[in-house]
Amino acid sequence: MRTALLLSGGMDSVAIAWWRRPDIAITIDYGHQAAEAEIRAAGAVAATLGIGHHIVRCDLSSLGSGDMAGSAPLPMSPVPEWWPFRNQMLLTVAAMKAISLGVERLLIGCLSTDRQHADGTEAFIAAMNSVFSLQEGGLVVEAPAITLTAEELIRQSGIPFEVLAWAHSCHRANEACGNCRGCLKHYGTMQALGHDPY
Repeated sequence: MRTALLLSGGMDSVAIAWWRRPDIAITIDYGHQAAEAEIRAAGAVAATLGIGHHIVRCDLSSLGSGDMAGSAPLPMSPVPEWWPFRNQMLLTVAAMKAISLGVERLLIGCLSTDRQHADGTEAFIAAMNSVFSLQEGGLVVEAPAITLTAEELIRQSGIPFEVLAWAHSCHRANEACGNCRGCLKHYGTMQALGHDPY
């Protein structure tokens, strides 16, 4: 079964790439603040693994909110980086590209700790699979790390620290800001794994 991974270039998707070795990686620039740094990180990992790397650009910045969009979060935002329907959009756009590449299985990097986002749950993944099953192509969505924390995923993946260090986790910029939730998670995970990020 031909597999693609939504490779954002962040810590979680980089670890999944190393662990699951997909046939291809898809990175989406949807007009978010850290797009270029994420593309660089994803490209470096894909090249190291010897897998094809496809970049899809669709500027949806006018529809974003919060840290990733460089704007104030909407009132219903559960966290500062919330972007409305983000994972639904990412899976849909990635599926559009994946189908053209003969992909049958699409991986996304949801973790157990992503349950604070409605689109980071097992129920959401199941719902997206139901939607995809109603359409042509037979594409299946999987979240292989959805029962794991970031630390557990990285240990499971066996990814070398020098490769993991390429990951870009900042929500706000192409240079790590050091204080958004993405940066703090990155630093905290590194410390938990015995690597001082400072």
